[in-house]
Amino acid sequence: MENFIRPRPEFPKRAVITSGMPYGNKLLHYGHVGMTLRADVFARFMRDRIGKENVIFVSGTDCYGSPALESYRNLKESGKLKDETIEQYVERNHILQKEIFEKFEIGFNLYSASALGRAGEIHKETSKWFIERLHEVGMVSKHSSWQFYDEKNKCLLNGRQVIGKCPIEGCQSEKGYADECDLGHQYLPQDLIDPVSTLSGEKPKLVKIENLYFDLEKCIPILQEWINSIDRKSDTPQFMVKEIREFFKKPEVYIKREYFEKFNEIKDQLPSFTELDRHEKAPSMTIVFDKLEDREKACEILASNDIRYRTGKTLTPFRLTGNISWGVPCPTIEGVENQTFYCWPESLWAPISFTKTYLESIGKDKDEWKKYWCDKDAQVYQFLGEDNIYFYGPAQQAMWLYTQGKSPVLDPENGQLRLTKINPIKSILYMNKKASSSGSIKPPMALEFLNHYTAEQFRMHFLAMNLTNNNVSLSPKAFDPDAKDDDIDPMVIEGNLLTNVYNRILRTLFYSTQKNFDGVLPDAEIDDSVMESCKKAILDVEKFMYDKKFHQVYNALDVFIRNINKYWVKEINGADNEKLAKITANTMQMIFVANTLLHPVAPNGTENVADYLGFDKSICFDWKNIFGTYNDILDKSKERKIKTLKEREDFFKRHQSQLDELAKKNANN
Repeated sequence: MENFIRPRPEFPKRAVITSGMPYGNKLLHYGHVGMTLRADVFARFMRDRIGKENVIFVSGTDCYGSPALESYRNLKESGKLKDETIEQYVERNHILQKEIFEKFEIGFNLYSASALGRAGEIHKETSKWFIERLHEVGMVSKHSSWQFYDEKNKCLLNGRQVIGKCPIEGCQSEKGYADECDLGHQYLPQDLIDPVSTLSGEKPKLVKIENLYFDLEKCIPILQEWINSIDRKSDTPQFMVKEIREFFKKPEVYIKREYFEKFNEIKDQLPSFTELDRHEKAPSMTIVFDKLEDREKACEILASNDIRYRTGKTLTPFRLTGNISWGVPCPTIEGVENQTFYCWPESLWAPISFTKTYLESIGKDKDEWKKYWCDKDAQVYQFLGEDNIYFYGPAQQAMWLYTQGKSPVLDPENGQLRLTKINPIKSILYMNKKASSSGSIKPPMALEFLNHYTAEQFRMHFLAMNLTNNNVSLSPKAFDPDAKDDDIDPMVIEGNLLTNVYNRILRTLFYSTQKNFDGVLPDAEIDDSVMESCKKAILDVEKFMYDKKFHQVYNALDVFIRNINKYWVKEINGADNEKLAKITANTMQMIFVANTLLHPVAPNGTENVADYLGFDKSICFDWKNIFGTYNDILDKSKERKIKTLKEREDFFKRHQSQLDELAKKNANN
């Protein structure tokens, strides 16, 4: 069609969609599924929009690292695990994770695991290539860094065997681990406040250990260029831009007023700094250094003089290796040997390993993955929580850039890794409070929701959350001890668009067609006004999908589907057979469009609708046909005959517990 209402967004010819990887030591809570289903909705949309053969949706279990190792150790010591190896422990969790995602209709091309099977083999090869390439271009160096050592148990401690308070100013984390808190802030081990060994319960000492690091702090100029290039684009969350820019600040230290006097006594011993925000009534002061090493030297002097401080966000060298036993082996570089990769960097390139694994599994050439990750006609979209912006933002983008060589550019030639589009969401609170597996408020596990809600209700509710801009609370009535019988359940409101509104117009159309046209769709011309309303809905949803503003996708669908009902109710009164044929054709056209637009959100229900209507499912969801009419995609072999819909039959169903509750209320009334 010509003369579109607005310029249409441009989509790539090929796409990879990834979602954040859950650790191998746990099952999935609502946050894991809630984030991943947004990636799933976008992946399903892209399959419809650019062709399913051009879209790869991958994720997997993040197998390695201290979270899995520490959980495994605790279970072994408690006697809950006997002969199971850590690999078997992780594999068992991986299988359960995969099954849970399937129950929520998450449609991966491949849900794999970084340590298991062919994916594990490919991941080791990919990890080796990354570090050797980054070292080749001069961005990997050896540093002696502090690591915690438990003197009672005579062992070095991994990241999760140390617990303290996050040293980053303003951080609200309840748990700071060795060099990262549970909100994703990175810091140096020596900055952790009040560290305690989880093995002995005692304060561990710091010892010097050699590790390999990516020189992330050297990447600020090109990272600033990158963030400037995406700032103010419609599909770039502004909260992400703001947070990433904070990492570009010079190294800072914050000192409270109670230590001002001590600070004055020793400030001449510190490396050169600039003092900010210090006045008579200031609660704290800020001192700024030009170089990270100057800040770290200053921190040592402050600590030795019992001056408490906090540090600000800045880019620090990104650790690539460690001595944890459960990890991807790292080749010997700069004389550093017998080490494994730190779990964060290798988890960043794991989706590349999964893409390779998937393509190999369907018989594609070994280098086919480059058409998706290294081509100007392709784009990688990564969905993640805001806690991981640091890793997928500055850390990943910088490593990707420097695989090009010593002078990277934002828009490299084909064959070089290209920057990804990262799509973070704000926090999904629980009953208006921050929930975390490692915090005091535990999030409900995902499968618990399926005892009270259908997968489609869950999907619709999470789609409607405005997580692009705000923290949003999940407050399911079934989990709320203070909920009253007459309270509306927030978890089912958006699902009512399917179970009430859409079901109603579908049943009306079917029953009317069966009664008045013997189950054969009338061949009447569709009004121009109806085609225009369909076009507007299509373009609205397309733009909101492009921007990953899923709450606006829901709003557009809500308006369009409710208008179908309004149209039928308004036009049907007093209609003769000829007018009824016209009304049916117009309504059928809107249902064709609504069903296509709903397909990424409610795949099973919409495919069932298509089957009943006699749509050719191989083409009815293809956006190449979306501006046409429903006549174009009818299965011609069925001669416009729809399947018979039984009385009170629904395409989109409520959960059985809700039906039971409704029946009980009706019986009491």
